[in-house]
Amino acid sequence: MVARRPLTTTALAMGVGILLTVAPALPATAAPPSTPATTFAAGNYVVTLAQDPIASYDGSVPGIPKLKSAGGELDMTQSTTRRYRDLLLSAQTKVADVVGARPQQRFTVALNGFSAHLSGAQAKRLAATAGVVSVAPDVTRHLADTTSENQGSATTLSTTASAAAPAAASTRTTADYLGLTGKGGVWDQLGGVAQAGRGVVVADLDTGLWPEHPSVAGAKLPTKAPANDPYGAYRSGSTIRMTKADGGTYTGVCQTGEQWSASNCSTKVVGARTFDEGFLDAHALAPEEFNSARDSDGHGTHTGTTAVGRNGVPATIQGDSYGNVTGIAPAAALAVYKVCWTSEEGDNGCQTSDLVAAIDQAVADNVDVINYSIGSDPSPDPTDPVELAFLSAASAGIFVSASAGNSGPAASTVDHQSPWVTTVAAATSVLHEGTVVLGDGTKLVGARLQQKPLASAPIVLGSAVRIRQAPADDADKCLDGSLDPAKAKGKVVVCERAITARVAKSAEVARAGGVGMVLYNPTPNSLEPDAHSVPTVHLDTTAGERVVAYVKGTRNATASFQVGNTTGRATATPQISAFSSRGPALVDDGDVLKPDVTAPGSGVIAGYSPVASTNGKDLFAPESGTSMSAPHVTGLAALYMAAHPEFTPMMVKSALMTTARDVVGSDGKAVRQVLSAGAGFVDPTKMLSPGLVYDSTPVDWLSWLEGSGVDTGTGLPAVDPSDLNQASIAVGDLVGTRTVTRSVTAVTGGLYYAKASVPGFDVQVQPSVLNLQPGQTGQFRVTFSRTTAPVDQWSSGWLTWTGGQRLTVRSPVALKPLTLGGVPADLTAPAAASGSVRATVLPGTTGSLDLTATGLVAGDTRSGRVPVGDVREFPVTIPEGTSFTRFDLVGQAGSDVDLFLYTDGGTLVAQSATTAADERIDGFVEPGRYVLQVSGYAGAGGASDAGYAVTSYVLGTGAGTGSFTVRPDPLPLTQGRPATVTASWKGVDPSKRYLGTIGYGDTPLRTVVTVG
Repeated sequence: MVARRPLTTTALAMGVGILLTVAPALPATAAPPSTPATTFAAGNYVVTLAQDPIASYDGSVPGIPKLKSAGGELDMTQSTTRRYRDLLLSAQTKVADVVGARPQQRFTVALNGFSAHLSGAQAKRLAATAGVVSVAPDVTRHLADTTSENQGSATTLSTTASAAAPAAASTRTTADYLGLTGKGGVWDQLGGVAQAGRGVVVADLDTGLWPEHPSVAGAKLPTKAPANDPYGAYRSGSTIRMTKADGGTYTGVCQTGEQWSASNCSTKVVGARTFDEGFLDAHALAPEEFNSARDSDGHGTHTGTTAVGRNGVPATIQGDSYGNVTGIAPAAALAVYKVCWTSEEGDNGCQTSDLVAAIDQAVADNVDVINYSIGSDPSPDPTDPVELAFLSAASAGIFVSASAGNSGPAASTVDHQSPWVTTVAAATSVLHEGTVVLGDGTKLVGARLQQKPLASAPIVLGSAVRIRQAPADDADKCLDGSLDPAKAKGKVVVCERAITARVAKSAEVARAGGVGMVLYNPTPNSLEPDAHSVPTVHLDTTAGERVVAYVKGTRNATASFQVGNTTGRATATPQISAFSSRGPALVDDGDVLKPDVTAPGSGVIAGYSPVASTNGKDLFAPESGTSMSAPHVTGLAALYMAAHPEFTPMMVKSALMTTARDVVGSDGKAVRQVLSAGAGFVDPTKMLSPGLVYDSTPVDWLSWLEGSGVDTGTGLPAVDPSDLNQASIAVGDLVGTRTVTRSVTAVTGGLYYAKASVPGFDVQVQPSVLNLQPGQTGQFRVTFSRTTAPVDQWSSGWLTWTGGQRLTVRSPVALKPLTLGGVPADLTAPAAASGSVRATVLPGTTGSLDLTATGLVAGDTRSGRVPVGDVREFPVTIPEGTSFTRFDLVGQAGSDVDLFLYTDGGTLVAQSATTAADERIDGFVEPGRYVLQVSGYAGAGGASDAGYAVTSYVLGTGAGTGSFTVRPDPLPLTQGRPATVTASWKGVDPSKRYLGTIGYGDTPLRTVVTVG
């Protein structure tokens, strides 16, 4: 019998973390829960071990004291650090030797682990090896901008408001919009532009940098510390050193490579490193990619210059001036960590192992802030290697700003859900607009970069000027080669946004001789002011439909473009960007509120790589995405850490959150969108006076991991995720009433008064008044009691502390009240012809709830023995109307057998493949014919085969064998008062095992009842 090949997947594969038996014993860090794991296929993996990495080490090994200074700085050159690193490397080698693997990249600072190429058998065995936290596929991650159209659908930016708008093009920068510039601005308060971020090093993990860019111009590095600049960078042998505002020392290198020499580093660009080993193991570089820190893509230059670009740099795009641009922290230094590369397939990716290696090095280099404009698929697993590496970075005092993702507006698409990371959503700020004037006088405003008028010209749909062989739908989308130059020449072409990149559509119009393009969203989406090949205005769905209707209904239709917004109705800002990923977080069912905060992320003009620009020479470009919002927060954190180096990363995060302002709707009025915008839109004018701050420590984060079901091996108590001390409150499983606890530390002393409001809840804060001296910490409790809030839906509101000097400390609140709590997943009763079993549930509302009893059905059991390395297969049919299935595999004690469900065509659809003898697949109900496969992985005590019994249960929607009922039905509910459900049966064969289910109204809750 031939075994079917399991599918390769990118889900994390988990083992049970146990301390390695090496001498001396090392302290444990995060280990995952014991849960069903993904099948392991041959490939590259990142293996995380249970010992503390250097950045998290607490000094518990005899003879090796704590490695960090009192200020959190690591000295990688001291002998004790080298000794501890040698211990970690030795332990890694021993683990790899267990399966005969050869480590490729080694991680010891931010993560303890290694990357390696493993067979499926090696990976599975490592996952079960003592001391292994996880064995995660070394997947490719991607940048978080919206240049391509491979984004999720999104809600539109509305352009309806009441105030009059200027017709002239705006040369404002996001720094202007945020209140950083000018007399009395934030920079002025910090001592001027020259002090804005001075003494802070920002690490940008991205596609590299165009080092000659004027936004990162610096002086030649001296060979000794400058006497007139305490924070000046200098060369010291093969390294670059810089004393920082926090008293620590940054130590980096200027790694040379293709078109990157040592002279490309400067007093502004204080380091350059590349990380490509994992990427090159999976991909080949594109011909246009530089094998160095030089940026061929533009993304890294954009994020780096957004964060720390020099002030007052003239920006020109396609010959047009857009004024002087600036970074958010223009006096901060930049360290380049190139982790993302363009492959020969044209895809730009960042390999997990390279990302971990870069974070590892950035922590060792002692940077202050990490910018991470890179995304991944959101996961409910809190033990992702990158997120755990960030935990150690935050433990070392490094602020991490990460993109929320560009998959909005769908719920639970937000990325970077760890509480030690500041996750940044995107919103509109400085607008670049143009107005389409139709021949009938109708004015429609949209996004437009180029600010020159376009004279009236004929306007046509793409399908009206297509080549004969092109489908009309392709031409309406202006796909490459779809337009006929003989028909399009001299015309404005209307193009639908879809499939190809937005700028590719204008390139097609230009190729066909068109003089302009009206780009519109056929379904709601964002508006982007791109650098197009012909004059272009990008319209929303409503405006686009008006243009289409006008063109279709008008003979000799015409259109012209005017500069700016001439409609007389200003577009309100900041509106949450259409693409920005939304919460609730998948981790802990939303008990951590993400995103944390919102910043400018639409149409941001910043530095770019000229080889990546649309004309091959521009040094600036507009970009949109949470890739752009994250470096704004990165820059703000740099400003903060220069002004207050004593603040922890979580204190800085708290200050940014609690001083944020509202995002607005299309009417300019504040909207409550905490699952979209987090605490709101950053307000730097208030951030330096937060009044109170919420802080947390690495010990708190480990307790949060324990509360999230992760065995950290530390013995720390579990903390309910909702109780982690954050500047936000989220409860995803509120049943009736819930109390959470928070602590605040006073930056400004005095009396603070609490006010809290969440629609549909009674909210009580105890104590409601805090009297704190500067530096003093106070604790309070917040109790939420549901009154009228709809159950099984999220409600949001605010908790605000108000103090003297007009200080307000505002925290977002998100609550999801449940219909029922405490519903058991399974109830088991002994075999009997008749009997009953009870369950107690906790109502979260008052009323009644219909109950549904399904079953009972007898299990179909097959037993036998399976040779190691072989399989046994059994046909299974899931008919129409199936409500639930369960496939149980009981293996011989001490053996390892796995369970897979395939279609009869060989496609894997479900699996359970842990290192245990017993496996279970639950809930697959897609009708069809299937094959249930039992796979022998290891016999007990080294035996060549293993015994097994596999049982199938397939439930319909109604009654089964005998009589199976549930009472009372309906179930009376009184909020907060426990209720009892009794399931009874009779008329079944006591020699068989049966299965049934209890359903609870329209909720997804289910209890599986097993008899026998």
